[in-house]
Amino acid sequence: MEAGAAIERIRAGTDWHTVAKDDGSPVTAADLAADTIIRAGLAAAFPAIPVVSEEDCARPSDPGAVFFLVDPLDGTREFVAGRPDYTVNIALVEHGVPVAGVVLTSADGRLWCGAKGAGATRNGEAIRARPVRVPPVALISRSHREAATDGWVAARGVTETVIVGSSVKFCTIAEGEADVYPRFGPTMAWDTAAGQAVLEAAGGVVLTPEGAPFRYQAGQGWRNGCFIAWGAASPPIAS
Repeated sequence: MEAGAAIERIRAGTDWHTVAKDDGSPVTAADLAADTIIRAGLAAAFPAIPVVSEEDCARPSDPGAVFFLVDPLDGTREFVAGRPDYTVNIALVEHGVPVAGVVLTSADGRLWCGAKGAGATRNGEAIRARPVRVPPVALISRSHREAATDGWVAARGVTETVIVGSSVKFCTIAEGEADVYPRFGPTMAWDTAAGQAVLEAAGGVVLTPEGAPFRYQAGQGWRNGCFIAWGAASPPIAS
């Protein structure tokens, strides 16, 4: 919450701007301030667990079997555009599996939490993914829509799509408000791990297009492959 408050203080001011990182993605003072707060908090509470953050230029290439994945401001494009669905993401990963996660939309104070075996909540109230409907309601990225996703949706007879930014897509499925989030465009591990932890704690599942569990490892440079995030129960339509 402290990181979210820092983001909102910066957003309310006028003395900030956006710069491009080496990969072309945007970064602002809000990203950096939130990163500093989160890393300090995790180091104080869990000094033995490494932290891999989007904004940490010195992040280790192999943090080991247990580590935190942090995106201090997921959806920077949403933040810059003044839209509210940017998030703070923190996930605990064990042996490639995101076992706990928190996702905060600091603009409106929505806080989703989830942990393996303990369920998921939104602002303290229990949430649960719904059984996947046929045809499913699909969530599509606002800033990163690609032809492969449109083709996947069309091939499965989806008639209702909703455009949502950042990791809020995972949380929307976790709340039972949608059924599937197909993603064939590029994402990074810190973009998705916290949302995946919340969704899977709520009874959903995140799979590769081939149907394998979606996992995280350092050897791929933290770049994700394609995935499909589903609501509760086995997906009724082939991935």
